[in-house]
Amino acid sequence: MTSAENEPRLHARVWSTYVTELRDQAEQDLAANLARVGRAAADRKAAIVLFTAMLALLAMNFFGSPRRAEWVGALLAALGLEDQAGAFEAWMRDDESGQFHQRVFWAAARLVCYVGLPAIVIRAVLHERLTDYGLSVRGLTRHFRPYAWCAALAAPAIVLASYSAGFQKKYPFYRLAEGEPLFPYFWGWELLYAAQFVALEFFFRGFLIHGLRGRLGYASILVMTMPYMMIHFGKPLPEAAGAIIAGFVLGTLSYKTGSIWWGAALHIAAAWGMDLLSLSHHGHL
Repeated sequence: MTSAENEPRLHARVWSTYVTELRDQAEQDLAANLARVGRAAADRKAAIVLFTAMLALLAMNFFGSPRRAEWVGALLAALGLEDQAGAFEAWMRDDESGQFHQRVFWAAARLVCYVGLPAIVIRAVLHERLTDYGLSVRGLTRHFRPYAWCAALAAPAIVLASYSAGFQKKYPFYRLAEGEPLFPYFWGWELLYAAQFVALEFFFRGFLIHGLRGRLGYASILVMTMPYMMIHFGKPLPEAAGAIIAGFVLGTLSYKTGSIWWGAALHIAAAWGMDLLSLSHHGHL
């Protein structure tokens, strides 16, 4: 047999590198961490991370939707700030820019819940560095290749899905009025959209993965994938099902590389592509 025939096939090399070897290394690291810090300390940290995640998701669901933003006005009024409460409600319902303002509220809620609360817990409760939770930029160029492969595989599926009625009904989140130009509100929304994807990657692939790996090891990827899939329940079925695969793949890459940045870039590129495809199908481009 030639040397080429002796080489393992591509899919076998990928499985070995990103599943088998990673799992084995994760188990070794887990055993070493439990021996170093003790099981009780590892349990405490995992509990803090999980309860913080539950609180963040709960707050985002019940207080982070523009449809439920009346709590802001009620809170301001309860504090004796009736004028500010009225101004907020008018800002959210403005005929010309109200939709954009609601998108600002939506994105801001995700930045607070996905980044603000976990960051406070990491620094003030766990006394650890944010860079240890996927924000390190070391070795970014070295980690580019697997994400590029993911982008190449995802692109055809996104283009194909963009022709479905469910997709075109859902995207883009910012709906252009008849004759409305893309600037400033649509492009402003796309920047907010990108920022919340960085926040999302930090929460799921940073805070949950790296916060739980010291107690759950490789299983932290699977634990993270479940709530990540669930936040897609309001989207078309193929996208919600695809979130299982995407969550597992991006979680695996974050676990292996220690960084969320290429995952965030991939997520942003996919989201922008979906919005632009939808605009094209609706005749806005």
